[in-house]
Amino acid sequence: MAAGVPPDALGRRGCSGTDYGTVRYVGSVAPTAGIWLGVEWDDPQRGKHDGSYEGTQYFKCRHPKGGSFIRPNKANFGVDFLTAVKDRYGLNDKQDVQCGTGDVVVFGTKAVEFVGMDSVAEQQRQVQLNKLVDISVRECAVSHAGQEEEISRTCPNMRHINLSKNLISSWETVIAIASQVQNLETLNVSENKMRFPSTSTFTSSAFSNLKILALNQTEITWTEVLLCAQGWPVLEELYLSSNNITVLERSDNVLQTLKLLDLSDNQLLDGNQLHLIAQLPRLEQLILRNTGISSIHFPDAGFGCKTKMFPSLKRLAINDNKISQWSSINELDKLPSLRALQCSNNPFMDTEKNAETLIQLIIAKIGQLEVLNNCEILPAERRGAELDYCKIFGKDWLEAGGHWNPEKNKPSEEFLAAHPRYTTLCLKYGAPEEGELKGRQPLTLKNQLLTLTIKCPEKPEQKPVEKKLPESMTIQKVKGLLYRLFKIPGSELKLSYESSKLEGKEVELDNDLKPLQFYSIESGDCVLVRW
Repeated sequence: MAAGVPPDALGRRGCSGTDYGTVRYVGSVAPTAGIWLGVEWDDPQRGKHDGSYEGTQYFKCRHPKGGSFIRPNKANFGVDFLTAVKDRYGLNDKQDVQCGTGDVVVFGTKAVEFVGMDSVAEQQRQVQLNKLVDISVRECAVSHAGQEEEISRTCPNMRHINLSKNLISSWETVIAIASQVQNLETLNVSENKMRFPSTSTFTSSAFSNLKILALNQTEITWTEVLLCAQGWPVLEELYLSSNNITVLERSDNVLQTLKLLDLSDNQLLDGNQLHLIAQLPRLEQLILRNTGISSIHFPDAGFGCKTKMFPSLKRLAINDNKISQWSSINELDKLPSLRALQCSNNPFMDTEKNAETLIQLIIAKIGQLEVLNNCEILPAERRGAELDYCKIFGKDWLEAGGHWNPEKNKPSEEFLAAHPRYTTLCLKYGAPEEGELKGRQPLTLKNQLLTLTIKCPEKPEQKPVEKKLPESMTIQKVKGLLYRLFKIPGSELKLSYESSKLEGKEVELDNDLKPLQFYSIESGDCVLVRW
């Protein structure tokens, strides 16, 4: 092997300047003299060809312009872990000690009497490395572990390591580093394109305490995840974004402690792939952003029933996907523990032009939801959404066989499939009366005006006033109107409303930025003003 080329260079990761790649060929390239390295670059724009030159194929690339040849002296094959740590934290031989004049050594600004420069430097270095708990050597060209046991002797207190975007070529290198860290809890090895075991091998105890692992952009497959997971007995969070994972498999004996799984930016074959991970008993958060799924279905549960799949799932992210049917949103109500949902940028959201109505529909369809697209759902907002839902689809309910008399209430299977919660909402609020049915009316100003009575219960001298107000008017603007009526600054006004349907209860209008329709105020209701 030529000077400067490691004996195991083939298949290793390397970099040249700021460009990263994998060595696919080591040898001569006719008609030139000397040794060349054939590199498949991570960024195809750095390359020139597909691994062939002058009609000869020396290596293969996934991209037709992803490869090129470089001389060995242009390639950096990296450093060991501890060298990177010392360089990153200013603790190498050149940086940690400055020589003073005469018999003095200077550490920072403190002068110490000369007692043997090498021993003092080493003591200082060891003390500082001993204290390191959270270490980041991102982009430090780490390629191997170094001498056996040297890491454990030098950095015994490490618990959190960021090894992302280095030159690690295989999972064995990660094990070699981790096995020297006794209480490793967090490990990030993202952006290292490396080889993983393809068959079941000896399970290392290197990750016996590991709780958080990031393997984004490592080209790992789900099969390889399950093989490696045999060595992750207490893992709680696993990040696997951008790995071209398309197919999942059941994980019966591994990942049983997992609470968070991130599969974002992997193009799954279809939504049914999710059934294969649905039995993870402790999974609380599932991130499926931009995974290409177009539908979600839990076939083990019927209308109004809860699925046995994902029993602990509280938080689900399905934004940036291809979900086009509201039936998939209906299905999410079957998840027994779901509390938070992110679902923006899906085609089904384009079916409703009014953003406020869109949010109301989602809230009404998923009964236990508490957070939608990172916004908390307040009790008044849920109540308003569910009441409006009943009114909007009330005519459809009647036409499908619904009835105010429970004995005659027999809506069709088709209606129940489209509105699985409708019966539950009728039991909660009572079936909508015929005069309340909204249907999907055009959004004209006439349809949006509310006839409201304005009362000042603590000021009997103020006579009630009747006003027609747009349901889209914010509470802040209502206060502006009341200022003109009562000459009281809006900041001093406290508003609430009462309705015949609320049996004497008052609902506070406590958010100045929300419109009247947010609180489900209807014509005939009474707004109460206090100051």
